[in-house]
Amino acid sequence: MKKRVLIVEDEGLISMLLEELMERMGYEVVAVSSTVEEALELARTVSVDFAMLDINLNGKESFPVAAVLRGRGIPFLFATGYGDSALASEFSDVLVVEKPFSRDALRQALEKL
Repeated sequence: MKKRVLIVEDEGLISMLLEELMERMGYEVVAVSSTVEEALELARTVSVDFAMLDINLNGKESFPVAAVLRGRGIPFLFATGYGDSALASEFSDVLVVEKPFSRDALRQALEKL
């Protein structure tokens, strides 16, 4: 059975690339969101095995989405071009994949989830 994933990414090209990469690696992309508001609704309702969150979504941070996922016990990782310094302190233990990332870097990060 394929693991189900939620992708939260505001750059259309990156979200399409992520969706394709995830599917090629054998995951099922259940939903893709580009806004904090939509991602919050999905985080509350969607049935997934894990999520990948861009930290900065059109100038808004995705930490509220991460908090909902954490509250539901759903693992997640962050993707960002800003490095670990962009993390809010309550998420300092969360895995970060730095953009731009390779397929191998993404695969390694997902294996750690």
